[in-house]
Amino acid sequence: MTLYERIYELSKKQGISVFDLADRLDLSRNSIYSWKKSSPKAETLQKVADYFDVSVDYLLGRTDTPSPVGNDHKLNRDDLTLKDADEEDLLAAFRLESEDMTEEEKKKFNSSLKGMMKIAKGLLNDDSKWMNR
Repeated sequence: MTLYERIYELSKKQGISVFDLADRLDLSRNSIYSWKKSSPKAETLQKVADYFDVSVDYLLGRTDTPSPVGNDHKLNRDDLTLKDADEEDLLAAFRLESEDMTEEEKKKFNSSLKGMMKIAKGLLNDDSKWMNR
């Protein structure tokens, strides 16, 4: 399946057209359609992957697993349980790090954190992914 075909199928599952997707991602209306013959920039491809909550590798056909770790669950509050002190420290660190970020940078930062948490949880649940030292 090509990049365009995967994006088309993902859009169809969400009940939107590729033109609607382009509008939602602030892309030109025909940009996604043009990917039948050309490749998008990495940043644009990541934007599409983030929108559908899939990996770039999935969009490019390098894997048939949509998420980076293959987890079927959505991120929920149970994934974020921490000791109270640790949670306060993390919130303070997040506020400090994101203080000078634009809203767009904050969205990207949050998306990256979400992905890292999914990967970490997947590693914890699958001992085969740990190297024996």
